[in-house]
Amino acid sequence: MILMNDYQLNTETNKINDIMDDKLKILLCEDDENLGMLLREFLQAKGFNADLYPDGEQGYQAFLKGKYDLCVLDVMMPKKDGFTLAQEIRNVNGEVPIIFLTAKALKEDVLEGFKIGADDYLTKPFSMEELVFRIGAILRRVRGKKEKEVTIYKIGKYTFDTQKQVLIADDKTQKLTTKESELLSLLCSHINEILERNYALKSIWIDDNYFNARSMDVYITKLRKLLKDDDRDRNHQYPWQRI
Repeated sequence: MILMNDYQLNTETNKINDIMDDKLKILLCEDDENLGMLLREFLQAKGFNADLYPDGEQGYQAFLKGKYDLCVLDVMMPKKDGFTLAQEIRNVNGEVPIIFLTAKALKEDVLEGFKIGADDYLTKPFSMEELVFRIGAILRRVRGKKEKEVTIYKIGKYTFDTQKQVLIADDKTQKLTTKESELLSLLCSHINEILERNYALKSIWIDDNYFNARSMDVYITKLRKLLKDDDRDRNHQYPWQRI
C-alpha cells in the first residue's frame, strides 16, 4: 500500500492538474453508499470532478451522456457488474482509463479485469491517497502514449533502438530479448521519475506476483551487465536505480 503525506499528495494532485487542460472528470461507480460518498468527497476535495453512481446500469447511461477522462468501477455491483460495464465502455471508447475496485483478490478476477482492458486494479481496503497516486501514474502513461513515441534513447555511450531491440556502442550491436527491450524502454521513458515497481510489473508481466517480481529482478541484473562497460562516473544514476 502506498502511503503519502499531505505534501506528497498535494504535489501529485498538482501534477495531475498540470496534465489535464481542464479539471479531471471521473466516473465513479460504487454500490457501497458510504464508501462511494467518501471517495467522491475526497476526489472533489482534491480538485477533481467526480460523479457517483450506485450501479453499473446508471454508470453506463452516465458515460454515454457525459465526457469522462477516467472511470473508477467497483466490480461487484447490482444490475450490471463492473466487468460488464467496462466491456460496454470499451465498446464506446477504447482509450478511456479504467481502474477496478474490488474486495476480490483472486488471480482469475484480476486477470479478467486486465483482459477487459483495465489500467489498474485496487483491492479493498485501500487508501484514498493510493487511488490518487495511481490515477496520476495512469494519466502520465496515457499522455506519454499520445505524445510522439521515442524510439531512440541515449544511455551514456550506448544507443538504445526500441524498434530494432538493440543496444549499440563502439560499433558493437547487442540484440535484446523482447522482455529486456520492454523493460529498458519503460525505464528510459520514466527517466528522472519514480517508477512504481508494481506498475512496471503489471505493464510488462501483467501480474505483480512474487514469481514475476523475481523474474523482473533477473532482467534488471541482465540490463546492468549489458550496460556495465559504460565508463561514465559511477555515481551517475541509471534509469533502473529509480525503480
